[in-house]
Amino acid sequence: MAITTNTRTLRFVLLAFFSIVVLYKIFDTGYYPKTSLPSAHDIAQQQANNAKSHASDQVPVQSHSSDQSPVQTTGDIVKGPRAKAAFITLARNNDVWEIAHSIKQVEDRFNRKFHYDWVFLNDKPFDDHFKRVTKNLVSGEAKFGLIPKEHWSFPDWIDQDRAAKVRDEMRANNVIYGDSVSYRHMCRFESGFFFKHELLKPYDYYWRVEPGIKLFCDVDYDPFLFMKDNNKKYGFTLSLKEYEATIPTLWKTIKDFIKEHPEYLAQDNSMGFVSEDSGHSYNLCHFWSNFEIGDLNFWRSKAYNDYFDYLDKAGGFFYERWGDAPVHSIAAALFLPRNQIHFFNDIAYWHNPFTHCPTTEADRMKGKCSCNPGDNFDWKDYSCTSKFFEINGYEKPEGYQNQQ
Repeated sequence: MAITTNTRTLRFVLLAFFSIVVLYKIFDTGYYPKTSLPSAHDIAQQQANNAKSHASDQVPVQSHSSDQSPVQTTGDIVKGPRAKAAFITLARNNDVWEIAHSIKQVEDRFNRKFHYDWVFLNDKPFDDHFKRVTKNLVSGEAKFGLIPKEHWSFPDWIDQDRAAKVRDEMRANNVIYGDSVSYRHMCRFESGFFFKHELLKPYDYYWRVEPGIKLFCDVDYDPFLFMKDNNKKYGFTLSLKEYEATIPTLWKTIKDFIKEHPEYLAQDNSMGFVSEDSGHSYNLCHFWSNFEIGDLNFWRSKAYNDYFDYLDKAGGFFYERWGDAPVHSIAAALFLPRNQIHFFNDIAYWHNPFTHCPTTEADRMKGKCSCNPGDNFDWKDYSCTSKFFEINGYEKPEGYQNQQ
């Protein structure tokens, strides 16, 4: 009897062991179908279902001002009016894969629903490879333009020897881009000529997109129509201070211009954003112009063109290294009323090395953002976004102290 019991026990143990081995093999070898990760479509569908079934549980989004950008849609294709607007990209043929990345960021987060055009500009002709890659990625029409030589060269009033000496000195002093000729041509072009290009004549608004950028949040409304409907002229996401060594005489030159043309100063302007002492000196604050959403007709205005021509004749783009960011920013701050400049908090953006990520969790959840709030630059010492909030009387978002 004991032998029979032991035999049965042994058989049971062996059977159990064999069963465990077989089950392990089944799960390990793929005979049994494994659970796959959900696709982007699955996630989007689940989020849509959750939004419908839990609408009453949504956290209200906090607004820092009365012109908070409105969400218009969460569908696939937006029906309705469009602004006369386009994306503008300055790129070279060897930037193709970096700009391909940028296009996918913008298309996936925004333009796949709106199909706005893209205008690509280059000081050399675009090759067929660049055109094929970019055309395949954009949802609107892709247009390719050559920059006129007079917009990308030394004007005849520039002393070439003096300009070369400045570049040598800046190289010796390790000034960023200080020895670059092409960077100076770029800054001058973006400051005074991009809005004059033939391909941009049909458009009133633009969104500047550079190679290698990232967008972290969905943009489910039309920023161009927002600008138009709310009479905004200039929009930004990041602000910071300029390298003082690149613009030693810029502010003096601008003050000289204003003395000649006081009529161009707007009432209720943003002088307090660019100066701590009512215009006596420049505090170096500027909007980071590698991201801009703006009104092309502001740059086309007589005030701005007189301003740019004055700066251009002064020679600072070549005798120093004036950037388009302070040139644009100071013009917007002085020639526009404060309420025509908009902070696009809901467009989370990265351009090496800085990130704008919405401060509050509510804003990040609303935009399905993937950015790390710990990377947000807005409230750091070198940022000027606090200054923008202060001069406009905006309440800073909850939790901003934790990101300082």
